[in-house]
Amino acid sequence: MTAPVTRSALTLAALASAAVRGLDPVAVSAAQLDGMDFDVAIVDDTLQRRWVVRAPRRAAASAMVDVEERLLPRLASRLTVAVPQPAGHCDLAEGGRCVVYPYLPGSPLHPGELTPGAGLAPELGKVLAALHDLPPELFEEAGAPTYTAEEYRQRRLSDVDRAAATGKVPAALLTRWEKALEQVSHWRFAATPVHGDLAAEHVLVEDGHVTGIIDWGEARVADPADDLAWVAVGADSDALDAVLESYAMARSEQPDRHLLQRAQLAGELAFARWLLGAVAADDDVVVEQATAALTELAERVAPPSA
Repeated sequence: MTAPVTRSALTLAALASAAVRGLDPVAVSAAQLDGMDFDVAIVDDTLQRRWVVRAPRRAAASAMVDVEERLLPRLASRLTVAVPQPAGHCDLAEGGRCVVYPYLPGSPLHPGELTPGAGLAPELGKVLAALHDLPPELFEEAGAPTYTAEEYRQRRLSDVDRAAATGKVPAALLTRWEKALEQVSHWRFAATPVHGDLAAEHVLVEDGHVTGIIDWGEARVADPADDLAWVAVGADSDALDAVLESYAMARSEQPDRHLLQRAQLAGELAFARWLLGAVAADDDVVVEQATAALTELAERVAPPSA
């Protein structure tokens, strides 16, 4: 397995300067993002502009960059929130490309901070509904993966099998996940465009409103439940109800009745994918962190029988 490439913030600033004409860096800092696929930095230039530069660490992430670069311009005029717009790119010596975007301001939207009633919760529901109502062709033409409901269920089963093979997932969780995935009737949904990796750090808030969504490398046509997973596992139940109600009212077609169950499952499976990513990156520290998180999850949702 090829070791992932990692780059310093200064190296990323130099790449940004090469990628965008007239970008002359005066300050650079590493972005505060958790992830194993990209090196990311924030660059300020002499014209008081701020940029984000992202460089893939491995071949699979390079493919994600290519999809993003084709998809994001198609989304700019179709969503009610901002998305990054590629300003330039440059080839990397080890293969792939780094891409530079104008910085989008905002703070992460932590689901635990959502409250019922008017405000961010219903607004988030409307933003997600608008995304899921986009024509799937937009994503397909950009090269994003597309799945039928059954193909996606099989993909999730494969994730569970691969996680089980690591020997680091508690048996109670594996049993819980397998039972949920065997409920075939719960997996009859209309596949929609999804971000695919929504988390607090990818949804931006400014002045009390959702203003942007970043990091679209996992975009696909698949299960709409994926984009609700982080809220389903992190929000207060009343706030979650407010998001779901607003989402359902804003969708052009009513969501399927098992959406929430799949969202909760997707939130749990995110821990398994975290583990798998750490194993693929050969990062022992993150493997240990993911293993501990899975143990804690098992104690919370699948306690041993008395």
